[in-house]
Amino acid sequence: MNQATIGQAGIQSAGTRQGVILLLASMMPIMAIISLVPVLPLLFKEFAGVSGSAFLVPMALTIPALCVALFSPLAGWLSDKLGRKHLLVGALVLYAGFGIIPWFLTDLFQIIGARIALGITEAVIMTVATVLIGDYFEGARREKWIALQVGFGSIAAIILIAVGGGLGELLGSRGPFLLYLLALPIALAAAIILFEPTIKSAVGNGIKAKFPFKAVMPLILTTIGVGIIFYSIVVQLGPVLGLSGEVSPATIGLIGALTNIAVAVGSVLFNKFKQNVGPRLLIVGLVLAAIGYAGISMSTTLVLLATFAILACIGSGMLLPNMLTWTMNSLPPEMRGRGMGMWTGAFFLGQFAAPIVTASIVPITGGFAETFLAYAVVIAGAAIVVVAMNRGSLAKAAA
Repeated sequence: MNQATIGQAGIQSAGTRQGVILLLASMMPIMAIISLVPVLPLLFKEFAGVSGSAFLVPMALTIPALCVALFSPLAGWLSDKLGRKHLLVGALVLYAGFGIIPWFLTDLFQIIGARIALGITEAVIMTVATVLIGDYFEGARREKWIALQVGFGSIAAIILIAVGGGLGELLGSRGPFLLYLLALPIALAAAIILFEPTIKSAVGNGIKAKFPFKAVMPLILTTIGVGIIFYSIVVQLGPVLGLSGEVSPATIGLIGALTNIAVAVGSVLFNKFKQNVGPRLLIVGLVLAAIGYAGISMSTTLVLLATFAILACIGSGMLLPNMLTWTMNSLPPEMRGRGMGMWTGAFFLGQFAAPIVTASIVPITGGFAETFLAYAVVIAGAAIVVVAMNRGSLAKAAA
């Protein structure tokens, strides 16, 4: 199916065009951080005279992720109350507006203010785009598009960091901010191609469903941990590879691209084994991540460090769509926005917390190698807990 069609009951159904628009919209929050990474040294140099710039410049880069973590639950609640399509289109337009503002600014604090506003629009975009995947598609098609969302984001990150670097080289520290204008054609396409989904109550007969906190909250908390696992290697890749000795920025960039490809490979593996969504894929992903982290802690050569980092990222690429699908399948359709807002907030909270957690552990353990060994032990312990809590269902599936 390549376009929206009208089903037997007169209800519009989604196809490839709608899926592609949602993938492009999901790229916007990734672009907000990744595209600026190449010009971070230029921003440090530009604002070196500002008190606290060593803290404030990285904050300007990452604060949108904190905003997504904080505001995604509200965005999801609004999408349940107000509808999905117009909220997404409006957020894309505002994203372009707030995103381009730093192009015209020279004050670091004003730039941070614009980035906070940008982060709020990102919360809406990421949450509603994910919710619409759940609304538009069911079963295997939904799992396919979730896997594509994760894989597409990882591949897009490689392209965006290269384009951001090119714009920075050509136009200086503000060059990458021009990329945010890409949200405008995506907003136009969304306005034309997307449609407001028909949400059917899971209970029916006018009975209001209760939010399944008991089923969803353990998944939300697990997702915070998955976010930390996912981003600890991404954020600390330079120091990790530095365990082998001095490594050039070009080499770090190349291996960083390979880790992003590894995440996409993990999402492909998830799609291949999507019938095992839930505890089984969670265990597989945790085991791969634990082996990767343990291997990093015990390696001293660049090749081995890169290999184990890639293995850990394959595990992360399986964990992310598994937790997303598992959570989505646990939600009543009319509460999907609220639930996905909580899930998105949890994942981005893990992203924001990842460097803070690592920085807090390194002084205790004595170094990056020891810290990653501690991570490996915790991740392996989590896998054992999941096995213990699901022994019955796992044994039944194996029979």
